Amino acid sequence: MPEPAAPPASLRRVLSTTQLWAIAVGMVISGEYFGWNYGWAVAGTVGFLIATLIVTVLYLTFIFSYTELTAAIPDAGGPFAYAFRAFGPTGGFVAGFATLVDFLMAPPAIAAALGAYAHFLNPALPVLGVAVASYVVFIGVNILGVRESANFSVIVTVLSVVELLVFMALVAPAYKTENLLAHNDGFGIGGVFAALPFAIWFYLAIEGVAMVAEEVKDPVRTIPRGYLLSIGTLVLLALGTMILCAGVGDWRQLSQIDYPLPETLAMVLGRQNSWAKVFAGLGLFGLIASFHANTLGYSRQLFALARAGYLPRFLATVNGRFRTPHWSLIGGGLIGLAALFSGTTGEIITLSVIGALVMYLVSLLSLFRLRRSEPGLERPFRTPFYPAVPLIALLLSVVCLLAIFWYNPGLSLLFVGLLLVGYSLFRWLYFRNNPPVSTPISD
Repeated sequence: MPEPAAPPASLRRVLSTTQLWAIAVGMVISGEYFGWNYGWAVAGTVGFLIATLIVTVLYLTFIFSYTELTAAIPDAGGPFAYAFRAFGPTGGFVAGFATLVDFLMAPPAIAAALGAYAHFLNPALPVLGVAVASYVVFIGVNILGVRESANFSVIVTVLSVVELLVFMALVAPAYKTENLLAHNDGFGIGGVFAALPFAIWFYLAIEGVAMVAEEVKDPVRTIPRGYLLSIGTLVLLALGTMILCAGVGDWRQLSQIDYPLPETLAMVLGRQNSWAKVFAGLGLFGLIASFHANTLGYSRQLFALARAGYLPRFLATVNGRFRTPHWSLIGGGLIGLAALFSGTTGEIITLSVIGALVMYLVSLLSLFRLRRSEPGLERPFRTPFYPAVPLIALLLSVVCLLAIFWYNPGLSLLFVGLLLVGYSLFRWLYFRNNPPVSTPISD
């Protein structure tokens, strides 16, 4: 089976373990700052805690499985490249489409939260105006080069992690378990399933590290280290942030806003306390880290799909000076802006989660297929306790996807409809760019 065509210009291998950790945590860390709290509205704090623990097991088992694929096949296409190798062009399309939905929908949700945080600091700043400006600025930063982009990620990610640790230290003295357990009457098991997309938001996009794999120095060692360090960091931050926020007061006041952490500090320290305003200002670092890193992620997926003939070829153009896929950055930004103006934060998050779960399923199936079809493939990292670990990840991914389809039928139909339209476009583009080779009939 033919491999995707080689690019006319290659990406540059410059990323270290620290930079890879920063990109991975940076892609996700905004999930600790906003979005997850919508899960309280449908499940209460106890139901959402259960949903979060389920999702934490999902991500731990998935990352141990996914790291094997990323280290063995370090390609900018990430899940697309794994599925193409395992299942051919159609499998590659499904994985690539799902990954695009995942990474194109995350930035508009983050941009909306950036606008909300900025508006919280200064009511004169319009939410949408700040969101649009974020796209312009960070597309520009990513065009300048991956090394510069990664160095920026290290700075803002470290600041974001430190800020969350300071937040926990400030609110921990006010924590009371009775606050976490209060007001949970009326939420049943259905709420746990309805809350799954918001629990997934805690970890969504960590898989995006695969899309910078072609730009990693010594990928055999760097990729496993970067993944495992990042998932450990995120588990601690996610559980600590959620539990402490739930225990400091009436959590219902936080369940439907885009700035739950500054509001939590205001509840603990008083609304006039300067820490709340300072934290909201510093909180922009976490959102900036994720917006910046997800912009990097979606551009590499567009680049890889276009390079393979699944999308218009101009999206695979690499800037001659900066060696970055500038048209993919700009094109993905335009799609994100359209989503920003057309949906609510909760809807955008849910659509991004649907894309992620479909991609997880295809990636896990690719792992099983490649273990059988290519046993000799060099695997610098092998999934521990295979096949139990990927089977757990696969089962939990199916459960989460079915639950989200059940509780979000409209968005699920939208995803399926876009998938079918995209598949029609794929068949037209792919077979036009890769015409079947006819075999002459011998006499």
